[in-house]
Amino acid sequence: MSRKKKPAVTLPGTVEKIIPPNRYEPEKAEITVEGADPLYQELRIENTLKDEEGEAVGLKPGAEVEVTIKAEPHQTTPKEPSQSDDVGSKAEHAESK
Repeated sequence: MSRKKKPAVTLPGTVEKIIPPNRYEPEKAEITVEGADPLYQELRIENTLKDEEGEAVGLKPGAEVEVTIKAEPHQTTPKEPSQSDDVGSKAEHAESK
């Protein structure tokens, strides 16, 4: 029985700043995601990650990160090829000749 791989996209991002904790919220990292619409480029997440040993670590300002979005295959729909996809695939085909 094979498991289908989840459709995914990974976008580069940069930690713009660290927002200090207050009595209501933990420390947060503000990340700018490249490729997102200008009004939606900023994400704020709790600034706690785990390293290889399972220890808690935090991001630093200026850190380069990757933001990955995954979905179950049954939660996606096929897309029609766009005109820009056709141009890209034609260019790739021409380069391979």
